[in-house]
Amino acid sequence: MPSKLFGINLRGIQQQPELGAYPHKDPNSSSPIAITSPGHRPSMDHLKRPTLGALGKKHGSSDKKGKDAKDRSASNKRNMDAAAARPAASKPVKLNMIMESPPILMMGTPPESSGALISGQLQITPTSGDVIMESIVMYLECTATTKQPIQDRCRGCMQQVSDLYEWDFIKQPMICVAENGIQQLPFSHLIPGHIPATTHGHIGSIDYSLHVRAKTSDGVETEFRRELLVRRALRPGNDKNSVRIFPPTNLTLHVTLPSIVHPLGEFTVQCRMTGITSKREDTQTRWRLRKLTWRIEEKETTISPACPKHISKVGGEGKGLAHQKDREIGMLELKSGWKTDFDDGQIEGEFVAGIESQTAPQCDVDAPNGLKISHVLIMELVIAEEWAPNKKPTQATPTGAARVLRTQFNLHVTDRAGMGISWDDEMPPAYEDVPASPPHYRGSELTVMREFAVDQVTGAVEDLSLDS
Repeated sequence: MPSKLFGINLRGIQQQPELGAYPHKDPNSSSPIAITSPGHRPSMDHLKRPTLGALGKKHGSSDKKGKDAKDRSASNKRNMDAAAARPAASKPVKLNMIMESPPILMMGTPPESSGALISGQLQITPTSGDVIMESIVMYLECTATTKQPIQDRCRGCMQQVSDLYEWDFIKQPMICVAENGIQQLPFSHLIPGHIPATTHGHIGSIDYSLHVRAKTSDGVETEFRRELLVRRALRPGNDKNSVRIFPPTNLTLHVTLPSIVHPLGEFTVQCRMTGITSKREDTQTRWRLRKLTWRIEEKETTISPACPKHISKVGGEGKGLAHQKDREIGMLELKSGWKTDFDDGQIEGEFVAGIESQTAPQCDVDAPNGLKISHVLIMELVIAEEWAPNKKPTQATPTGAARVLRTQFNLHVTDRAGMGISWDDEMPPAYEDVPASPPHYRGSELTVMREFAVDQVTGAVEDLSLDS
C-alpha cells in the first residue's frame, strides 16, 4: 500500500471506530461516563407529565399529592412505547379491570345532562408469591392534545392531563395471598354531565382513561390503563323551519330540517321557494331553478396553550394561539328533482343529504379548553331569469340574467340516543322513597288487619263492605 496518494499521507490517518462506539462525555468533565450501543435507546423516565386544571375540576388531588400527580412518566404514549422496546422486568402483581356498567352515554346538553354511571372491578393477581401492597390508587384522567403546539416536540405544549376523580382503595398495607388467586376491588363513580365527550379532531382531541398505580412495600410500581369512550346524545325534537329572503328580489326560501343529525345516516331536507313570478299586463318575468348544490362543512377551532417554559411566546400565562380548520364532509349537485309552478309562483322539492362516513366526522363539542366543533349545511341555488307573454306562458325567452343564491343552516350532529333513557330515569326508587304500607284510614289512629276464612264470607262480592 502506498504511503501517499495525491499528496495525502495515508499512514497518518487513524481508523474510525464503528457507529455508536464513541463514549458519551459530560460537557463539564473530561472523563467518559458510558458507552452507548447502537441498539440501545435512552431512558425517558426523567420526563415529567404536565397536568391540566382548566379542562375540568379536580377531585381528591390534594397539594401533598401534586408532585405524585405530575410524576407519571407512563402517562405519555411515547414513554410507554419506549418502555415496551426495553426488556420488561417481572412485576410482583398483575393488574386487570372488568367494566360492569354499559357504555358511557350522556343524555342531553351539558347544562341539563345528569351524567353517566361507571362501575367495575379492579383485579389484582400476585405473580411471585404473597405480596404486601402499600398503595393502590386509580385516577380518572382527561387528556387534551393539540396537534399544533406552541413549541414542536414539547410535551407540555402538546398535551395536558387533568384528574377528574381519584380512588384510594387501601388506607393501610394489604397482603395479597397468592393462593387466593385474583383479588377484586370494586369501584363506581358518577361522571358529571358537563364534561365534553371523547373527540378525535384533526387539530385537537380529548380522551378519557382510568389510570391505576399499585405500589408494593418494596417500592416496585405497577401501572395499568384502560381507555374510556365518553359519548353524548341529544334527544330528537321537532323539525326546524327556517326562512331566508334574498333582496333585491322577491324570492323567499322556506327550509325544513331535522333537529339533530347523526354522523352515520341520511336526513331529508324540504325546500319551498316563493315569489319566482312577477306578472304585468301582457308579460311576465320569472326565475327558473337550474341547479342546486348542497354541502356539509365541519368547522373545528382550538386553542394551543403554552407550558411554563414557553409562556413568553404567547405573551403570558393563560394565553394561547387559536387554530381553525374547515373541511367538507358531504356534497352533492342536483339538476332535477323539484316541481315548478309559475302560476302560483313557487318551486317545491326535497333532497336527501348525509355525511360521508369515510371522512371520519366528529360530533358537536364545545370544551372549556377551547376545542369547538360545529357543522353547517350550505345551499347554493343557481337561478336564471326568463320572459314570457301572459297569453302563451310556455313560450319563454331567457333574458340572460342569472343569480347564485347562497345560504347556510346550523346542524346539530350527535350520537344516536338509542332508547333515550338516562340512568336516573331507569333506576328503581330508593327505600326512603317508598311510602309506608298499608296506610291508615281517616279517623282512626291505627289500622287493624283481620284474617277471614273463605267459608266465613257470605253473600255476593259486590255487597261486601268494610265496617268501622
